[in-house]
Amino acid sequence: MSTQVHANLTEEQVRQISGDLDEPDWLLETRLEALEALEELEMPDVIRTPGRDWTNLHELDYESLVDPLNAAEDKDQLGPDEVDVLSWADAVDEHEALLEDHFGSVVDPQENYLTALSTALFSTGTVVYVPEGVDAEDVTIRTEQNSRSLFNYTLVVTEESSSVTILERQSTGTEQDEQYYSGVVEIVAGENSSVQYGSLQNLSEDAYNFTVKRGETDTYATIDWIEANLGTQLTKTEVSTELNGDSSETQIVGAFYGHNDQHFDLDAKVWHRAEHTTADLVTRGVTDDVARSVYEGVQDVGRDAWDTSSYQRENTLMLSDDSEADASPKLIINNHDTEASHSATVGQIDQEDLLYMTSRGVDPRTARNMLVEGFFVPVLEEIAVDELREDLEEQIAARLRKRE
Repeated sequence: MSTQVHANLTEEQVRQISGDLDEPDWLLETRLEALEALEELEMPDVIRTPGRDWTNLHELDYESLVDPLNAAEDKDQLGPDEVDVLSWADAVDEHEALLEDHFGSVVDPQENYLTALSTALFSTGTVVYVPEGVDAEDVTIRTEQNSRSLFNYTLVVTEESSSVTILERQSTGTEQDEQYYSGVVEIVAGENSSVQYGSLQNLSEDAYNFTVKRGETDTYATIDWIEANLGTQLTKTEVSTELNGDSSETQIVGAFYGHNDQHFDLDAKVWHRAEHTTADLVTRGVTDDVARSVYEGVQDVGRDAWDTSSYQRENTLMLSDDSEADASPKLIINNHDTEASHSATVGQIDQEDLLYMTSRGVDPRTARNMLVEGFFVPVLEEIAVDELREDLEEQIAARLRKRE
């Protein structure tokens, strides 16, 4: 591995972060083991073709980007009274047993170099705990980054027959020349529970972003993800669900809009591991100027996943001849009792549609903007969280106005 982030990191720094949060010994040991593992771990997987990585994570100057003891943020964590929505420090104090059971249970702290880096250095986070039978809405998590680097961790645990809707926003407050944001989200959905997790990433376009959001379902449980990416100069993100319980379900809805020289590397993945499971993956995005998008979608059907339904579709609209978009949808099927499909398209605005609108008196800029907004409608219609849908519509419209 060409990048050696650990060269400027020390055990003392990790101990100080853990000590400031008053963490138990087992969690400190997890951090220290992740720090030590950096020596051997590789960067996250990216799509490769002969002679080319579609996203290059090795060239980032992590040594200058990562400043672990100077994290600064403005964070809001709100929710109804019957749900625990806690800062990481409060969760350590009030729910240590819950953390010990679930921390690192969905995302392996040593899965790759960047997950280990985040595990060793995270200094902020949120724990959402929904007791049995509770139906909760309007849980909001807003993180505003005010430092060169910020490492964030989120854990969501829902007990049997409960539900929760969560809206997360990531933005930049105090901008610097370059910034690094890293986030890990783990969701553990109990039997017959339901989680909707919406995220809107709108960090500075001088920032780099690495996130992994992953959940696992029990019997009859549902996890629905909404992932919108607008900010950063480079984003590498994965949103995925492990369907481990019979008759469990997931939906992953993605939207992105890249302009200038932004680069989005987006993964949507589902692992069918139990019977009668259902998945629906839908992503739509736009690239403009010299922006680039890379999409990888994976539907993995295990040997024991009888009666599986799994669908995937990804569409990218290029507004500029100099922008790029690549898509790699994959089906991995190890059980014949499966209904599955996958598709991906990349193209430009249909000139016949544009001609039709301009011939009826709509000026070309307005016609183009209307077609782009219409392109996002199939994704927007899948977003059940009204506030997130409205936010995303406004951000897309604002970006189109800037283009004019």
